[in-house]
Amino acid sequence: MCRMMLALILLLCPLGTAQERVLHLEIGDPVRRGREVPLVLDAVTDSASGEHISPAELARRLGRAGIVVVGESHTSMEFHAVQLRILEELQRAGRKVLVGLEMFPYTEQPHLDNWTRGLLTEKGFIELSRWYGNWGYHWNYYRDIFLFAREKHIPMFALNVPREIVSAVRKKGVQNLTPEEAAHMPPKIDSDSEEHFALFRAMLESGEGMHSSMDAAQWRAMFDAQCTWDAAMAHNAVRALREHGGEGAVMVVLIGSGHAAYGLGIQRQARQWYDGAIASVIPIPVRDDRNRPVETVRASYADFVWGILPEKNPLYPDLGIATTEAPGSKRRQVISVAKESVGQQAGFATGDILVSMDGIPVTDRETLNRLISEKRWGDGAQFVVERGGRQVTLQASFRRRAP
Repeated sequence: MCRMMLALILLLCPLGTAQERVLHLEIGDPVRRGREVPLVLDAVTDSASGEHISPAELARRLGRAGIVVVGESHTSMEFHAVQLRILEELQRAGRKVLVGLEMFPYTEQPHLDNWTRGLLTEKGFIELSRWYGNWGYHWNYYRDIFLFAREKHIPMFALNVPREIVSAVRKKGVQNLTPEEAAHMPPKIDSDSEEHFALFRAMLESGEGMHSSMDAAQWRAMFDAQCTWDAAMAHNAVRALREHGGEGAVMVVLIGSGHAAYGLGIQRQARQWYDGAIASVIPIPVRDDRNRPVETVRASYADFVWGILPEKNPLYPDLGIATTEAPGSKRRQVISVAKESVGQQAGFATGDILVSMDGIPVTDRETLNRLISEKRWGDGAQFVVERGGRQVTLQASFRRRAP
């Protein structure tokens, strides 16, 4: 998942045992939550009727929606191919399309404007927008979407708030934000949904790890951060639609699936400012990470579910470590190492402070993410970390796990 600390807190794309639970919770729309609908590879299932429809028909059925939320798993090309197809079909159907993006704080909007106007090269956009600082996932996962938007002159909008604001909410609560921090916040945040809280816990609880020992106050603090994230993106999406949309326009929000599931995240928050039709489309792999078939999903999970192929490994390498800013320094400190990951095989440990990668000083997360983005499966890298007051050299081999 995300390389930033909040990724440990805001699990957006449930996997394994957690996925099994999340796909079948009896929550959300009262009309649909009491039944399941079939999931079929390369078919779009309309969860209201259970029908299997084509992408072109999906665009037709989205005709009334002013906001369409499309879920994703950030490192899956299958998810991003669905997102691109939806944009293409809506544009082909004659809709004025706008794209809302989770990965950028709204402060980066000028760079998105310059991109869609054709004023920046790819390299220039990646550098100026601080892609690997704001997001971190490989540019190529999203490249086709951005190129399509530029080619068709489709406006793209940054929806998020700066990451430090969400972190501040988690640490000290909305009521204790400084005036400068509060200025980034939406006018209202709805954190009163017990169904959303149940979904949030279901995403994170897997019976082990940091979440199993958290107390009630910690759970609520993290849930408040999740709601802050959702509300900010919803408010910015609604505002952009009103200011730049016009008659028949549709704002397509590309966002982690956990923010869209059961209509309890960004859609619920958007209802505070928008009374038009909102629809959700969430791709779902037809097999889970244990290679068992996923044949049905709760009808209230999304308005439309799209069956896709599972991907055992991401297309581009990842260390499998999560880092945060080290106390008193901008250097990155390891806070978690995923099991069976490249990082675990290399010997990374919680508490390590990154010093360098391949001889290049790692001074911030943007540098780390950019350097990793230059690797391909089969490559190696040498890391120097500070551990217990001394420097340790680690050799990493970027190798995939066999199915």
